[in-house]
Amino acid sequence: MQHLTQSQLDHLHSMLKEQQESIRQKDDSNEHYGLEDSMRDQTGELSNIDNHPGDVATELYSREVDLTLQDHDDHHMDRIEMALDRFQQGTYGVCEECGKPIPYERLEAVPTTSFCKEHSPKVHVENYRPVEEEFLMPPFGRTSLDERDDQNGFDGEDAWQIVENFGSSTSPAYAEDREVHSYNELEIEASDELEGCVEPYEAFVATDIYGNQIEFVRNQEYRKYMDQGEGVSMDQLGEEDEGFI
Repeated sequence: MQHLTQSQLDHLHSMLKEQQESIRQKDDSNEHYGLEDSMRDQTGELSNIDNHPGDVATELYSREVDLTLQDHDDHHMDRIEMALDRFQQGTYGVCEECGKPIPYERLEAVPTTSFCKEHSPKVHVENYRPVEEEFLMPPFGRTSLDERDDQNGFDGEDAWQIVENFGSSTSPAYAEDREVHSYNELEIEASDELEGCVEPYEAFVATDIYGNQIEFVRNQEYRKYMDQGEGVSMDQLGEEDEGFI
């Protein structure tokens, strides 16, 4: 500490003591961010056992914030106490890594530091991200996967179509198409895709549990399939072809 004057040492020591006292007073005044109180005391209910977690989400989030703030204060208090110990040992203001004096300007900015600028521990920012983000990015911006030949997964367009089936705030009066007369015509992303089917014929071909006794359900998809000339009418099949289409 030879590079620091007594006036500078007194000032730095005073800063550490003030920070220490400030944290103590804050913890005493707010009872350590209210962590001594239970969730029951915060919600005002006799028990939270019968509540869904979402019912106490605000209180749970507030408690998580309180825990984080308390951990920050505890960590800062530990660094202050270690700095005061270095005062007692006569090593305050000396870099732990290289043993060189720490400039007064740096100590005044960060009085708890024990490293010079060159050897200050670098904060490592984790770059790891979940592998799912490679598919999800940008979030729900992947709404045009239908145009890709290599992609038939569930995308943002499919999500919107499902939600839109339950209705939206749009009314015929505010529809983009002025000729709309029914709420059933308001779907912006109207889909003609089959739900639960990859190929059209899967919508009307039925079998038993063992995959035998193939039958055809003459539903709307069956008639559409036949009208498009994709299949052969059962009347045109011989007995040896029965069961095929």
